[in-house]
Amino acid sequence: MLLVALVVVGHSLTMLPWGGFHDHLYDFLYFWHMPAFVLVTGYLSRNFTYSPRRLWSLVRGLLIPYVIVEAALVGFREIVGGERHFHDLWIAPHWPLWYLVATFCWRLVTPALRRLGLFALPVAVAISLVGGYVDWDYLDMRRILGFLPFFALGLLFTPETTQRLRGIRVKVVAVAVLIGVWALAGTLASWAQTRWLYYSWTYANVHSTLHPVVTRGILLAVGTAAALAVLALVPSRGGWFSRMGAASLVVYLCHGFVVKSVSYTGFPGWAADNLAIAMPLTIIGALGVALLLASPWVAPRLERAIDPLTFAEGRFDDAVDLHAHVDAHIEDLEREQVDERVLTGA
Repeated sequence: MLLVALVVVGHSLTMLPWGGFHDHLYDFLYFWHMPAFVLVTGYLSRNFTYSPRRLWSLVRGLLIPYVIVEAALVGFREIVGGERHFHDLWIAPHWPLWYLVATFCWRLVTPALRRLGLFALPVAVAISLVGGYVDWDYLDMRRILGFLPFFALGLLFTPETTQRLRGIRVKVVAVAVLIGVWALAGTLASWAQTRWLYYSWTYANVHSTLHPVVTRGILLAVGTAAALAVLALVPSRGGWFSRMGAASLVVYLCHGFVVKSVSYTGFPGWAADNLAIAMPLTIIGALGVALLLASPWVAPRLERAIDPLTFAEGRFDDAVDLHAHVDAHIEDLEREQVDERVLTGA
């Protein structure tokens, strides 16, 4: 829930003028919040297999919502926002929606990565480093290749691994790591560009004072260290905030409509003239949007729209369970009646 809330914050920050503290904060978040998100996705994908049930769940829960929400967002931007530059529908995903395609592809290669064992991570790193040279980018393939090491690392995680992140010494190191990443984020403009943090540009289209492979290698290392640091600091206790994490897909898929709606009101222009107020307002508002979308009053209704087959299957399963319960109850009543007749006859 924390990570998907930061996704909303990151996308909302793009409505503010670039420069100064805004750039520093934005770069700091993008150093690690998507790497951490991908790592968690890998951890939750460890048990994926090529069974018919798992494959259908993959199609139903990722591809179908992608088709629905991508078309809805394009229609929203054209009808409400008057934007007209869209092309390659479903081939070139919108900024929030590439992650569904990426997760679909990563899970398809999960069994192969698992068979590699500990070698999965260096193989994934090599693929990511080479991925910056790939010019073909349908379905945001460069991002899929670029973020692959974080997914592979998540596959290698176990519950025991996460427990090792809970020690006091680890938390102290985690704080130091994040302070170091904050300092590094302030220097990014002197040796690279923010574009590097998206893992979506070819090496030919981004600038760095270092060799491009070295630059990506540094970003992979920093992203991994910072993601682990954040996971070490997140409380392990459950609660209302943790329960909201079950609606992370709703937050991820639907917040783009809110961000775009706010941008159509002229907020970016107002923010440029009132940055001191606009930045905290944007961050607080983004967190509020994430909480609202994940709330038990909103999330279930949106789930029906973006993931209709899962909802329909759930209703069908409930109906089957109810039918089975009624049949069992009728059988019990019939047995009681038979027993009663037998006793009366005796």
